[in-house]
Amino acid sequence: MFETPLLFVHGTGHAAWSWDEYFLPYFAEKGFDAYALSLRGHGKSDGYEALKWTSVADYVSDVVRVASDLPEKPVVIGHSLGGLVVQKYLEKNEAPAAILITPSPSEGMFWSAFWMPYKHPILMMKIGFHQDYSLMFATPELAKKFLFSKDTDIEKIARYVKKFGKESYWANLESMFNLPKPEEISTQMLVLGADEDALVSKRAIEKTARVYNADLKFFPQTGHDLPLEDNWQEVADHMIEWLGVKIR
Repeated sequence: MFETPLLFVHGTGHAAWSWDEYFLPYFAEKGFDAYALSLRGHGKSDGYEALKWTSVADYVSDVVRVASDLPEKPVVIGHSLGGLVVQKYLEKNEAPAAILITPSPSEGMFWSAFWMPYKHPILMMKIGFHQDYSLMFATPELAKKFLFSKDTDIEKIARYVKKFGKESYWANLESMFNLPKPEEISTQMLVLGADEDALVSKRAIEKTARVYNADLKFFPQTGHDLPLEDNWQEVADHMIEWLGVKIR
């Protein structure tokens, strides 16, 4: 039994269900006390009416609240936008370790997303008009383009698209400009990247690992949504191996 609890924080438009799919039962089977929260306005949590202007600080307070209810300080694990939430959480809160999975990088999303208006002008105009970044994943075809590898089955993706929800427009904007402060973070860390990530560049993931002096691992033939990709178990096993070394 691994005594230190794990707290999983989901990414844009996802909720706790994205961890329930594979990771939570697998980590429990391996002896971990694993938890996942749905940030406000996601899943079964309250806050939908104010979601558009919900801030990253609001999300951090959600993590603080859940973490404080656990028997001891958890390892915090964040995917995508949840990776930014974890980084901001660590500025003021201690954790025995942290894992960032294809995270919003330490330098922010601005440079990773800089090319988007040029490659996808109509989509980005729709996002700006509706103030809704979840439009990037509104169809199985779009979700495959931005979240998954080219080999991921479209029917599987369609099942996930039905579960995707809205995301805070403000929090997504903050991911470009409300940058983490690595100088205030000393937590031992693992950063995981995907070779086919269409949202966060390999350079940005490498830089994130470098500024935190973190261990780094890229997974081949995978997209941004590593927790839901076909090779999720390879990702989970690497995390378990790392935790076994870092957490005594």
